[in-house]
Amino acid sequence: MRILYHHRTASKDGQAVHIEEMIQALRSLGHEVHVVAPAAPDPGGQAMGDEVNWVRRLRSALPRALYELLELGYSLLAYSRLSRAVRDFKPDVVYERYNLFLLAGWLIKKRHGLPLLLEVNAPLADEREKFSGGLSLRRLAHWTEGLVWRGADVVLPVTRVLAADIARRGVPPERLAVIANGINEAHFQHAPAPADAKAALGCPGSFVLGFTGFVRDWHGVDRVLHWLAAGDAPANARLLVVGDGPARPALEALAQQLGLGERVRFTGVVPRAQVPAHVAAFDIALQPAVVAYASPLKLFEYLALGKVIVAPRLPNIEEVLVDGDNALLFDAQAPQALEQALTRLCRDPALCTRLGSGAAATIGALGLTWRANAQRVVALGSALLRREPLPCTLASPQPGRARQP
Repeated sequence: MRILYHHRTASKDGQAVHIEEMIQALRSLGHEVHVVAPAAPDPGGQAMGDEVNWVRRLRSALPRALYELLELGYSLLAYSRLSRAVRDFKPDVVYERYNLFLLAGWLIKKRHGLPLLLEVNAPLADEREKFSGGLSLRRLAHWTEGLVWRGADVVLPVTRVLAADIARRGVPPERLAVIANGINEAHFQHAPAPADAKAALGCPGSFVLGFTGFVRDWHGVDRVLHWLAAGDAPANARLLVVGDGPARPALEALAQQLGLGERVRFTGVVPRAQVPAHVAAFDIALQPAVVAYASPLKLFEYLALGKVIVAPRLPNIEEVLVDGDNALLFDAQAPQALEQALTRLCRDPALCTRLGSGAAATIGALGLTWRANAQRVVALGSALLRREPLPCTLASPQPGRARQP
């Protein structure tokens, strides 16, 4: 299959992981993939978690409405590039990663009649309003979002929760196929043993609680700091935050205020290849909070290394995790529920062993790899080309059933 892959992402973060891994997986299956995207920065000069500097400066310098109009205007540039690619590459299908105000893939479908598979990771109009400073052109944002979603031949949300949101915007259920995030197993095959990982990071003999990714205020890492200081944590407990983010200065100040000193460490952004060596040191892997529609990439990395996971009991999380089987889930609305879960794990080594074993079995049981995701995408594209009913519509991991014989 000849796949024209389009996205508008230039940052080196979880988005980049998803994009790079899907392209690599599709190619590893023998398909031709031609990528149309913004010029990528030098991969050697940008660590995971970095944002493109000129984009950040432009966003802060321009009035918000003007910046949003520039985003919409980018669709014309992208459409021009895609049109040239259609002429030269002659693709069978177009695969686009949805972004706000991005109409290029939809325009190509209308102009050339090519099947459009649209990957959707978040309801970006709502997300920007709530978490990223707001929207000036709110009605335009929601209109373009709905137009693209309804115009795609098949929409690929990352969770069933997100699929339900998209269906409420008028996308028929038979055109929805849920494909969660995944992992590249090869990246984790050579991760060090936990004791070796701890020694390499300068915390031998410690009981390590770990968090990876871009840390924000709402992630709830401050609760872990208060728990560490309250006395229920083992004396050798440490918190390791692998990543950076806007919450870091406040968390470092809180750690100092609580007298935690060297018991809390932020690595800052690290090269992607080094993430497994850091996660390998975790005794407890933290997902203290999550937005309701997300498929957190960190969860799959935790599972790949068989880590004991603590996460909120929410529908999107329960699409992958089962309480008492491959994770310990807590009531996100109950005061002290996270803290009680952490204390329980520290006092119950047998529970930790069972949860770690369950986590290690999850990736294989549910097919949570980028290669498996690429196979699902190809099956959908093939069905579109043959004008057959779409396979696996609204399919997603069903952990409660996946472990049944």
